[in-house]
Parts: sequence; C-alpha cells; structure tokens
Amino acid sequence: MSTSDTRSPESDAVPTAQIPDPENVAGGPDSRPTNPAGACAVSAAPTPDAAAALDPSYDAIVVGGGPAGATTAAVLAQHGRRVLLLERERFPRYHIGESLMPYTWFTFERLGVLDWLKGSGSPLKHSVQFVSTNGKVSQPFYFFQTIEHECASTWQILRSDFDAMMLRNAAGKGAEIRQGVTVRDVLLENDRAVGVRATLAGGETATWRARVVVDATGRDTLLANRLGWKRRDPDLNKIAIFTYFTGARRDPGLDAGATTVAYIADKGWFWYIPLVDDTVSVGVVAEHDYLYRDTRDPEAIFRREAAECQWIREHLEPGAHRGPVRVTGEFSYRAAAAAGDGFCLVGDAYAFLDPVFSSGVFVALKGGELAADAIHAAFDRGEDVTAATFDDYARDVRYALDSFRRIVIAFYDQTFNFGEFIGAYPDLQPRLVDLLVGNVSRDLEPLFEALAEYSRRTVSSGAATTCRREPHAAQDPP
Repeated sequence: MSTSDTRSPESDAVPTAQIPDPENVAGGPDSRPTNPAGACAVSAAPTPDAAAALDPSYDAIVVGGGPAGATTAAVLAQHGRRVLLLERERFPRYHIGESLMPYTWFTFERLGVLDWLKGSGSPLKHSVQFVSTNGKVSQPFYFFQTIEHECASTWQILRSDFDAMMLRNAAGKGAEIRQGVTVRDVLLENDRAVGVRATLAGGETATWRARVVVDATGRDTLLANRLGWKRRDPDLNKIAIFTYFTGARRDPGLDAGATTVAYIADKGWFWYIPLVDDTVSVGVVAEHDYLYRDTRDPEAIFRREAAECQWIREHLEPGAHRGPVRVTGEFSYRAAAAAGDGFCLVGDAYAFLDPVFSSGVFVALKGGELAADAIHAAFDRGEDVTAATFDDYARDVRYALDSFRRIVIAFYDQTFNFGEFIGAYPDLQPRLVDLLVGNVSRDLEPLFEALAEYSRRTVSSGAATTCRREPHAAQDPP
C-alpha cells in the first residue's frame, strides 16, 4: 500500500464525476439554475435589518442541504409550496455514505434525477458480497436474481457530486437555496417552531419565519440536541475509521461495483466500496475500545486493521493511499420523537443506524419524501402543522429503522448465520431480501418472528461462534 499521497479523494488529485447540466436532470429548461457551472444558486443573503422586513410567509424552511433536506425541499416545491433551504456549507463538499440501496430508485424517479445517475459514471452496484475472517468470499448476492425491476441495479456514488446534484435539482424545482448560512437556533413561540435565526457568511445575523421548519441538519442534530431528544443506541456503540485508495484491486465483470463486507473476527467489519475514477472507499467499523486498544492515531489504527484482514490487505496492496484518514463516532442514535408543533426531523437529524446494510441514504430520501407529503397534505386541508401532522411519517420511518436495526443486530450476533437461517426458513428468503433492498412496505413480522426463534434456538443449543469464519457461499445476504 503506497502512502505517497494523502490528499482527499475529492481534491484535484482525484477528479470527480461530471455533473451534467441541470436541464438534463429535472427535465427541461425550467429546471436550469442560475449557475450551471457546478455550484448551486445562492440568493443574496439579507442584512439584519432587511431580514426583519422580509415576507415571513415561507411555507417551509428546510435546514440542511444533504439528501434528506434536498428531497424534502424538492418535493414541497413540486407541490407548489414556497420553500427556503439553508445550508451551512457550499456545495460540492465532502461526505461519507456512498453506497445506495436498490429501493432508492423510486424516490429518484419521482425527483427526476435518474438520468443524472445513469450518466454520472458512478459504478453500478449489482450485488453485495461477504468475506470471512480467513479470506473466503461468499457467492455475490445479485439483486437482479430476486428483483425483476430496473431498480435491481443501483449505484456507488461520490457524495460531493451526488449531493450537489440533489441540491441543484431542488433549486430547479423551485426551492430557494441559500448556502453559507449557519442556522444557530429554531425560533419557538409557545412551543411551536415559527422560524430560524442564522449567521450569514459575513458574520451578520438574519431571521426567517415559516409555517413549518424541517430539521435536516444530519449528524449535527440541531433540534434533537436543543430539545434533549437524542438517544444513543447502547447495543450499537461503534465507530468508523475510513479513507480512500486509488488503483486498488477490483473484482472483474459484474462484481466490479459490488460492496464487500469483510469480517473482523468477533469484532466488526470492513467496507470496500468502488467509486468513480478508480477510487475505492474503505473503512473499518468496530467498538471504540477495540480500535483504540494500543494507539489513538487513526492512520496507525487503519493500517493495523487492514494488515490483519487478508482480503482487504490483498485488495489494497496495489493501490495508492489518497487519504486523509477520517473518524466518525456515535454511530447509532435516534431522537425521542420525530416531530413537534411546527417542525419535524428528517434523515440523520432524526436517526442514524449502523451502515452495514447501506440504509442511510434510503432513509434520508424516503423520510424527506414522506415528511414533505405530510406537510403538503396539512396545508391542503387548511390546517396548522402540528406534531400529529407527522404521525404517519413517524410511524413509517420508525418501522423502517426498527426493521433495519433488527437485521443489523443479527449481523453482529456471533451465533447468527445468514446461510443457516435461510436454510431453516427458505420461504422467508424473499422477505429478507425485501428488507435488505429497502422494500420495507411489506409485512415483515413473519421474518422477525423467525429471527427471534432462530436466535433462541442457537443460544439454547450453545451454538459455536464460527459462522463468520466460514460463510455459506451461496446464501449470505447483503
């Protein structure tokens, strides 16, 4: 593994995928932003005095321009609502979370961005494969063997390009986008959100008011922190240490874009995600005490773990490290509630779940879509937006998160073997696949009941914890 270059994969050293003209993203000339060269359109920010004179009647203010915020803003704008989206950074910007679930396809279709994805040069993700601790690779799990739909092939995305496209698409749909604006607080009157107070790029303050505020601040969790709602998941107390390589080994043919999950014996796992421009994203996920057992240097930790994982070591050996090595903690958490009067939380601002099955962008997109539809329906009924407005949204997102969490918990259970489980319950394989590709609208209770029964049986029989060393080649799911 060469370490001669430690620049970011999103620096000039590693070109990003081309972002086509937004006319080809949102479907016509009306979608063209004011700056087609790359960055999203930015309206002139008001001075403090001017802000007080602004029309306070935005239908919605969305705080945060990542996938959840951009989706919420785009769908509301499609409904004809007046939307202001405030984003602290200027896009494009770096972000982790590059692997998509197949069922993101349906939100992409609604937003009109499938053509961009198809033309982006992003590697096609047809499958996921698992690698045991001795380097044995499972038969890749091909989505198209179960899903007879175009969504069976999804993408491995460079988030700087993808997120910029999504924000530009929201602008093309009619949302007002302001970048370089840091929201400091949500204005509450009688426990109802009525607007936000922000700091502009020049240091001035500004206030905007709206009928509803959508917190899409991601892991900053603006409202969950302010309201004391954030709850860490004690059963998924993991951190990730991750970086990028160019020229690393890729599997041939259909497997060139596969996500690989490589186990660390009894400890955690590596991800290996091929990206555009011969770049791979690679990271290790495990508990804090394990990773930091003899050093706190992230690069030293990453190198130690990569050297001990045969498949990862062999795949990275011909590559050049493009760095930097990054760390993220507090891997799994959820807010105590998804909404209140005049506001809701979407995407990572509401919850984040361990990423082993790549559910994050799916939950962000679907949650943003559902929240936007709930807001629009309340406005159509002539109602104020209250916590009850989001009852269906909260129920559906909680169900998705709970469903994904159950399979994540099974993944970390040393007595659990996916191949053995499917062998014992072959009729449930379609439901397991539905969960893992994002089709959480199905009744999954039979699957969960069987998972609980299997767990009880393996624990009572004193099953050995060797399932990760010898995965079932044809049946390990993604």
